[in-house]
Parts: sequence; C-alpha cells; structure tokens
Amino acid sequence: MTQHTKHGHRAPQAFTIEPESKVEAKRKRPKATIEFAPEGPEQDVATIPVSAAEMAPSRPRWGFILISALATLFTMWLGLTVVKTVEDFFAQSVFWGYVALTVASVAGLAALAIIIREIWGLARLRRIEHIQLAAAKALNQDDAKSADTAVAELKSLYAGRPEMAWSLKDLNVHADDIMDPKDRVRLVERYLVDPLDETAHRIIARRARRVTLLTTVTPAAALDVFLVGVQNLSMLREIASLYGGRPSLFSTLKLARMVVTHLAVAGGLALTDNFLYLFVGKGILGKLSARFGEGAINGILTARIGLAAREVCRPIPQEKSKVETLSSMAKELANFSNSPAKEN
Repeated sequence: MTQHTKHGHRAPQAFTIEPESKVEAKRKRPKATIEFAPEGPEQDVATIPVSAAEMAPSRPRWGFILISALATLFTMWLGLTVVKTVEDFFAQSVFWGYVALTVASVAGLAALAIIIREIWGLARLRRIEHIQLAAAKALNQDDAKSADTAVAELKSLYAGRPEMAWSLKDLNVHADDIMDPKDRVRLVERYLVDPLDETAHRIIARRARRVTLLTTVTPAAALDVFLVGVQNLSMLREIASLYGGRPSLFSTLKLARMVVTHLAVAGGLALTDNFLYLFVGKGILGKLSARFGEGAINGILTARIGLAAREVCRPIPQEKSKVETLSSMAKELANFSNSPAKEN
C-alpha cells in the first residue's frame, strides 16, 4: 500500500538496489518444473522355474483320484491273492508253506524298499525346490533369514559327498567374512554350485552327441524315438543326481513334467534357421546325409531339455548374464568339441 503525507506527497521509503547480475539472473530463471530422476540400471532378478504343481488348476483332479483308487484296489487284491496262495501251500505241506511265506516276505520287503526309495526321491526333489525359493528370496529381497536357510540347507545337502569336502572346507573358512545375505548366497554358489555346472555341461553335451549319433545310424523311426527318450530320461537322472537329487521312477517322471512346464513357460522347443545352419548347412556331413540333419535336430532338442533340467535342478537360481544359452551349446555340438563355445 502506498503511504501519503498530509500534503499529498509520498512518504520517504528505503529501497535496496540489487546488483545488475542478480536482476538478470532472476529474469532468466526458468519456471519451476517437476523432474524425474533417471532410473538406474536394471538388476538381474533371480527367477525360479515354474513347476507343474504351481500351475495346476484348482478343480478336483479326478484322473489322479481314479488312478489312486484303482492302485489301492489292485494292491488289496494282490495282498489277498498272496495270502490265499500261502494258505494253499500250508494246506499241502508245511515245508512249502514256509517257503512260500519266505518268498512273499522277501517280495514285501523289496516292495517296501522301493516305496521308501520313491518317497525319498520325491522328498529330495521337493527339498531342492524349497532351497530355490529361499535362495531366490535372499537374492531378490536381501532377506537374512532366507539366506541362512538356503546356506544351511545347501551345506547339509552336500555334506555327505566326498568330492565336495574341499569346497565345503574353503566355504567354512570364508563364511564369517561376509555379512550381507545376498553375498553369502552367492559365495555358497561360487564354492558349491558353480563347479557342478561344468559337470552338468559335459553331461548335456555328451547326451546330445549320443542322440545325434543314434538318430543318424538307427534305421527305424520307432526305435529312434525310443532311444532318444531313453537318453533324455537318463540325462535327467544324471543332472538330478549331480545337484543333490535322488532320482527314482516317480521323481524322474515329476522332474520330466517340471522340465516340460519350464520349457513351455520359457519359450518351448522352437528352433530357428540359424541352429539348423550350424549342422545341416555347415560341413560335408550335412550334405552327405539327411539322417545326420535329423540327428542334429534331435541333438539340439536334447541339449535344450538338458539346459532346462539344469535350471530346474540347480539349488540356487543363476544370474541371467551367466545362464548358458542354447546357441553356445549348439555351436559346441556343431564343432564336435569338448570345450564350451564362446559367444562373441
């Protein structure tokens, strides 16, 4: 408000004259704006394979119920038949009755051992899944409790293996030097899991080459399919045993289902022309034999299944930057070398 005196003149006031540089700076000052800080580089997120059990629908599984009921009924019928057979032998002769009872007891003991082995195999596979969950939570959320669980379970999982003794000893020397949960999990991965990856790579490469050779020399298509299936199941069992599993019949079937589910989620078994060129279009073998081309395709598919099985069986999820790709494996198989191919 302007102040005036009684004679109508403006009253004296004091003003501060700012330097010309400050006045110009205020004039040129931009209007206030909202700026967003640039996002930092994306970090690798540890992901675990999706098992078939996690993707199962919530509706009743009538097929499983039917198979379970029929299996129970068959077991009851088989037990009743054995009992009647032993009673018939006792009715004919005491000696042959005891022989039949002994044979039935041995068969029952063997069946019980098989059942325990199957349960143990499924339990070991489930244990690896729990370790994967704990390790992924420790890596993604830096959770100390999950890291402790993963480290303790891995040490217990590999404690009874002679080839892991030196690795466990070196791990215990450096275990107290790292306090960060994520780094502790990566330390365990470096000492215990990374050496197993090299062995898994050799297993996959060997099985893929064997499938290529069998497909090339096998004349019948039905026999070809059978041999490829046997080689793939044997590869799954080897990889599961390598990472701490106890592959039995049902655990191997469950592992195969988990691998198929993982392949479906991760992109399936699609092959591009580049892979086919590595085998069929490169080298004299692809020009001389069409069967070699078919064997090459089966070998690549076997390698793809093996890589998926390694991801499923690996106790600690691997960083995306270190995951072995199918292209590198295909290049190695195309060169028929024993060393991993290096990508440019």
